Amino acid sequence: MAKEEPPSASKDLQELQRKLSLLIQSFQTNSKVVAFMKSPVARYLDRHPFLALTMLIFATMSAIPVAFFLIIVVLTSLGALVGAVLLEGLVISVCGLSLLCVLCGLGFVSLAMSAMVTVSYIVISCLISYWFSPSRPPMEQNSNTDCQLEMKSTLQ
Repeated sequence: MAKEEPPSASKDLQELQRKLSLLIQSFQTNSKVVAFMKSPVARYLDRHPFLALTMLIFATMSAIPVAFFLIIVVLTSLGALVGAVLLEGLVISVCGLSLLCVLCGLGFVSLAMSAMVTVSYIVISCLISYWFSPSRPPMEQNSNTDCQLEMKSTLQ
């Protein structure tokens, strides 16, 4: 006794898809985005979406530790103007090593998060395409093949 979904759910999903496609189209037609996408770095990242996602997560997560490091460097430089030169070298060295450790940890965390996001995207897109397909077969091999093809194209 499975309940059928109301038709408004599919209409809402179509409306959401239309709004998202308009948003994506507005980003893709932006002149700065077009100029960036013509660069060699953007073409490389376009061919390697997992690496692009990892770099985005790493850059986002590492902003706060880098900002703290720069604040400490500025404050110790001001202290050096007062006369604590030895203390400045020690503090900057310790903070630099700490920043290196934090950034290495964030690199591993960003790789793990990218992997989780990629796997979640593949699973959710396969489930949505299976649930909202016009003619939903009970058990068909094609839907499994589509998921495998999508996973291969995402991980390349």
